Amino acid sequence: MKKIQKLLVANRGEISLRIMRTAKEMGIKTVAVYSEADRDAPHVKYADEAVCLGPPPSNQSYLLMDKIIQACKELNVDAIHPGYGFLSENASFARKVTNAGIIFVGPSPEAIEVMGSKLAAKHAVSKYDIPMVPGTEDAISDIPAAKVKAQEIGYPILIKASAGGGGKGMRVVENEAEFEEQMQRAISEAQSAFGDGAVFIEKFITSPRHIEIQVLGDQHGNVVHLFERECSVQRRHQKVVEEAPSVVVSDAMRKAMGEAAIKVAKACDYYGAGTVEFIVDEKLNFYFLEMNTRLQVEHPVTEMITGKDLVKEQILIAEGQPLGFTQEDLKIHGHAVEVRVYAEDPRNNFLPDIGNLQTYIRPQGSGIRVDDGFEQGMDIPIYYDPMIAKLITHAENREKAMDRMIRAIEEYQITGIETTLGFCKFVIEHEAFRSGEFDTKFVEKYFTPDKLDIHWTDLELKLLGAAAVELFEKQKNDLRKVKSMQDGTMPRTKWKNRLL
Repeated sequence: MKKIQKLLVANRGEISLRIMRTAKEMGIKTVAVYSEADRDAPHVKYADEAVCLGPPPSNQSYLLMDKIIQACKELNVDAIHPGYGFLSENASFARKVTNAGIIFVGPSPEAIEVMGSKLAAKHAVSKYDIPMVPGTEDAISDIPAAKVKAQEIGYPILIKASAGGGGKGMRVVENEAEFEEQMQRAISEAQSAFGDGAVFIEKFITSPRHIEIQVLGDQHGNVVHLFERECSVQRRHQKVVEEAPSVVVSDAMRKAMGEAAIKVAKACDYYGAGTVEFIVDEKLNFYFLEMNTRLQVEHPVTEMITGKDLVKEQILIAEGQPLGFTQEDLKIHGHAVEVRVYAEDPRNNFLPDIGNLQTYIRPQGSGIRVDDGFEQGMDIPIYYDPMIAKLITHAENREKAMDRMIRAIEEYQITGIETTLGFCKFVIEHEAFRSGEFDTKFVEKYFTPDKLDIHWTDLELKLLGAAAVELFEKQKNDLRKVKSMQDGTMPRTKWKNRLL
């Protein structure tokens, strides 16, 4: 076992800050990396040391594996934490880090490779008694053969990229007439997005829910699950609102899903923090979907209900220490809800927005957590994911956690850009969400831009009033200056004299 003394976080924004805070509590020095666009970012200021990787585009900065490893060598770094996104699920990077004698705070390169391919993952878990969505076992490109398989499975079916994620290379096919066109599109998109055109076919689950299980495994063969997260409210196949636990999961179902998730982890000798994703049908049958071999964006809701710091556990596992608790030690405490605050315009199909954070005031109070990487006055860069922050609330039960979230959203003041805060409030207040009777089609079923009528809170009205008074006073002063210049009572500056 090797104690980590200095940790480089190969990421940016809120996740970098979140990792560094835990490292600081553990007495570990931190190193930030940044692009020229992030030179003044909070994560850069927070770290003990910082290294500029290059220009703003990620392929010229945050994705430069060799440059990151070289920085580690120059600064005597013991370990690298990849966060999520960027290089976090890149087996090549994990292997390079390990070969350089640096600890990779994550799973083995082999586990990343197996679970990075949806088909390879299905093969790996096939020897275990884990429910699987009916579909092809291998990649398929022969369209006539694929049509026959689709008929066997039964429409509607889903064509999915083997190396895919985030909805890319994914097509729902309702009938045979549209099969060929949709399959060609899926292959083309998969090739463009991932450099791998391999696709496979699955039965399309109608009215699905997306429920995932958090797992932790050490390097001594111990694996536990930390219960489930409900992640069904999505736009463009990407999550926007998450909660833990799920309102539809019973104790028996939780136990069964947790045991299945542990089997998935053991299928690839997994260690570190990982998430096993399941799709759940309207009868609450669950099926293995995929495994994410990294820390998830939504990990705070699990931390809130378990009291476990997942980053701390990742670091301890990377050091070679065994898990300090068993499955029986883990209990669910209350309920947590998370909303992702994106710089996006929900009234315009959630298109990303860029601009300056003219006002940025975080909500505060009991049971409220904000993970962010921005400050008032900063610009939202165009080069990266448009997420500004994650807002999390925790309370003794689901209803109180939702009510606390509404209060927190109303207190969260952001001007200068459009955000998803209003949409998130719409979700939390909606009867379908409150009752728990919703699925991944929540947005298309219930949301239209006209739903976001502007309702100003008392604080927003005060801010608007103050801004109006300030503008009025400025205009009065400008008028006085103009009048003074016209009647000759205002002295001329040297600059004006030169012009005259």
